[in-house]
Formats: sequence, structure tokens, C-alpha cells
Amino acid sequence: MVRALVLTIINMNMGKCFKIKIGAFFLFTLMLSLSSCDSEDQGNQFPLSAIISQSSNGKKVAFQGLTHSAVSWEWDFGDGNTSTAQNPVHVYEEGGYYLATLKATDENGAQVTAEVRLALDLTPYALLTGDRTAEGYQGKTWKLANSHSEFDYFATADPDLTPVPGTPVPLSAGIFGAGLGMGEVYQDEFTFHFDGTYRHDVKEDGASLGGIVYQFVTTQGAGIVNASGADFGLCTGAYTPEDNATFTFVENEDYTVSSVFGPNGTLTFNNVSTLDFSGTEFIGFMDFDRKVIVQELTDSSMRLMMFMAAGQEPPIIGINTNALILTFEVVR
Repeated sequence: MVRALVLTIINMNMGKCFKIKIGAFFLFTLMLSLSSCDSEDQGNQFPLSAIISQSSNGKKVAFQGLTHSAVSWEWDFGDGNTSTAQNPVHVYEEGGYYLATLKATDENGAQVTAEVRLALDLTPYALLTGDRTAEGYQGKTWKLANSHSEFDYFATADPDLTPVPGTPVPLSAGIFGAGLGMGEVYQDEFTFHFDGTYRHDVKEDGASLGGIVYQFVTTQGAGIVNASGADFGLCTGAYTPEDNATFTFVENEDYTVSSVFGPNGTLTFNNVSTLDFSGTEFIGFMDFDRKVIVQELTDSSMRLMMFMAAGQEPPIIGINTNALILTFEVVR
């Protein structure tokens, strides 16, 4: 009897302990569940945010609006077109630089904005003038490349653009400095703006590379600042850049120039890109003919053909005898 009673008490006590443990476990589980629900509710209240992801093929762009807590989306593609889709696909009519903007709105009316810059199927004009959507955009600035390219040389203005006898082909690096004593010509800067305006900086010497015959004809030699390149018909001449100057870029045209070597005194270059300027403005080389041919244009370099009239006999003064084929590089 005693042994049975002891076992009963133990069993009763074990049952009591088991019940207590079960109750405690249930209470702990309930508290954990409630805590988990609170945590989950708070976790679902993500702050409103927006990030743009995009992929492009030519002028076609697939946008993704990666947003939290947004209920509506407003896209401005930067070309005058818009969309309210979360993940739109847009085809731009023209290549170039664009700033695409996404404005995301949550259910309370709060808004956030995200932006992405695009460089799509860039046109020669966009390469020339730079990213107009960039913050603080002030045009794209170029200067004569000191290193020169393998295509730079002094040519005769004949149909074959024959190299001038006695000149290096290609031009050696820094030739205007070490070779001709006019290293200052590598400092001048030429800035093209997307709106067609043009800025020319002749730096401290107030002069630009030009033809020496041109200086004698137009200034009787008074405008010559540095005549170290006279043996090649070159010098630097004083020049005051024009205010409110403009430029014109033509991507494809047939361009006819004067030439003492051409039939009827002219040469025509077919299907070329050209740059022309208002008033007395020019790029790189100041002479009678200020319009230039753009032989090559990339995001970082530009090769130009600039004409020179070096003939000193009255019948041919002002008619092109030579061409300078020179490479320019981007300053900023």
C-alpha cells in the first residue's frame, strides 16, 4: 500500500509537472506568435523607395521601376514622352543623351524620384556637343591633340591630298612645339554646345594657329604674334573670339572648296561631314576658308581637314593650296 501510494503521488506529481510545462509552453508559443505578427506587420511597412534598372538595344530601352510601397508610377523619358506603367519599354526616335525620370507614389500620396542617364546610339552631333543632360553641362570642349594621330599630316590641296614634300607623315608628337616653336597652339580650346552656340578660348597669348599669307593680306602682318612656322606657311595670329558665336554641323553633304590644283580652280569632296561657323569664327586654324571637313568623330577624338591658301602670287591669293589634317581631343 505504501509503495503504491508513493507511485501514485509520483505519478500525480509528474502529471502536475507535465501540465505546468504544457501550460508554460502554450503561453510562450502564444507570446512568440503575437510578437512574430507584430514584427511581420512592421516589416511590411517598407519606406517608399525607387530605383531604376534598364537595358537598351540601339534606341529601344526596357525600364524597370524597382519600388517599395508604391501604388503608381510616372515616367518621363526625357524626349517629351511619358508612361504610367511600372516597367515600360520605350523607343527613342533619335540617338543621343537622355535623362529618364521615375516618380513613384504610395497610397498616402508621398512621392520619391529616381533618375537614370542614357547614351543611346549616339549621333555625330551628340558626340560633338557632349551630354546635355549632365549636371552643370557647359558644352563639350576640344583642343588640338599634342600626341597627333597616325592620320595627321600636312597635305597639298590636290585631289589626292598628297603630303607636302619634306614634312613627316604622320606628324610627330608635339611638332608645333618642339619642331616649329609654337607649342601654345595646343592650349587653345573650342567649345560646342547642344543649342548650336560656340565658344573659343585663345588663352593668354590672344592668338591662334593660322596662315601667314592670310595675316599679311588681312592685317599687313600686324596680326602676326609668332612667325616660327613661316617656312611652312604657318604662324599664330592675334584673334578676338566673337560673342554669341554659333556653329553649323552638317552630317552629310558634297562640299566644294577652292584649289589651285583642282579643275576650274575647285575641288569637291562628296558625302562628307562639315563644320561651319558664324562671323569670323573657326576651329583650330585661321585662314581664308573657315569651313572644315570632319573626317572622323568619336566620343574622345575628332579629326579635321582644314584648308590653307599659302600662295603669294596675286592670281592665287586666297585660293587653297594646302590642307592641314589634324586630330583634336576632348578637354572635358
